[in-house]
Amino acid sequence: MPIKIPNSLPARRHLEQEGLVVMREYDAVRQDIRPIRIGLLNLMPQKEKTETQLARLIGSTPLQVELALITTGTYTPSHVSRQHLLDFYRPWDDVKHEKFDCLLLTGAPIEHLPFEEVLYWRELKEILDWTQTHVHSTLNICWGAQAALHHFYGVPKYPLPQKMFGLFEHNIVTPNSSLLRGFDDAFMVPVSRHTEVRREDMPVMDGFDILAESNDAGLCLISDRNRRQIYMFNHLEYDALSLRDEYERDVRKGLDIQIPKNYYPHDNPAETPQNTWRSHAHLFIANWINDVYQTTPFDISQIGVEPDHAAQSTGR
Repeated sequence: MPIKIPNSLPARRHLEQEGLVVMREYDAVRQDIRPIRIGLLNLMPQKEKTETQLARLIGSTPLQVELALITTGTYTPSHVSRQHLLDFYRPWDDVKHEKFDCLLLTGAPIEHLPFEEVLYWRELKEILDWTQTHVHSTLNICWGAQAALHHFYGVPKYPLPQKMFGLFEHNIVTPNSSLLRGFDDAFMVPVSRHTEVRREDMPVMDGFDILAESNDAGLCLISDRNRRQIYMFNHLEYDALSLRDEYERDVRKGLDIQIPKNYYPHDNPAETPQNTWRSHAHLFIANWINDVYQTTPFDISQIGVEPDHAAQSTGR
């Protein structure tokens, strides 16, 4: 089934060119089904690129999906046009009385700041608390995952001596997780972080499971059924050239940046990197949305009201 997004959203044009079926409002309304409602709280500066990457994965699942773009109200991003925000995004304060089957919380390039110094930290804490009553399952990515863990459990993040940057092999830790159904035992994941969270700081409790990690890059994926949260510290959603773009950007800025590990053929930035993680990215998001579809209430107003169903939504 296709994804329903605004007709004039730039991501729509890119996805249609790739052959993804994007649904018109008229066609969505006439289908006698309830679409999965997904909110995207996009904290990344290059919003259009992130919209396309995540919409591509969401729109490839076999279910009809309605995507809502959300932004913070306490901070106005400076790397995207004001018109783009006005046309396509709704402040969280405008949607906080609504219910969502899923929420995607992205990362943000603010790892150097203590959480409490982030301009929208108070609002983000309110949003994370709101997910406990208004969202069936939340997928937190990169800094967003670190922020959610810190908010719910006080887990600290640690600065790395050098940016963890490149394509790293990861291994499945919990083989029976529905989120990793169909995964290879070892799989590659793009990583781009200046900070990390550590296994020894993780809560020890039933329903809190480390699903995947890397010998080189550390923790990758955690399922938290108690809070209906998923924590993904890396970037399966990245395009083939995302790490290249980050590397070239930092080179232009004169930063001390190493070549992304295991990424360029022969470690040569003049050669074109290949996407070797695409299938796992699609599989991961499809597994997540399928779990949500199997457990979310048909009456969306009952999200947060039926704890027995909600507790199963983050896929061990």
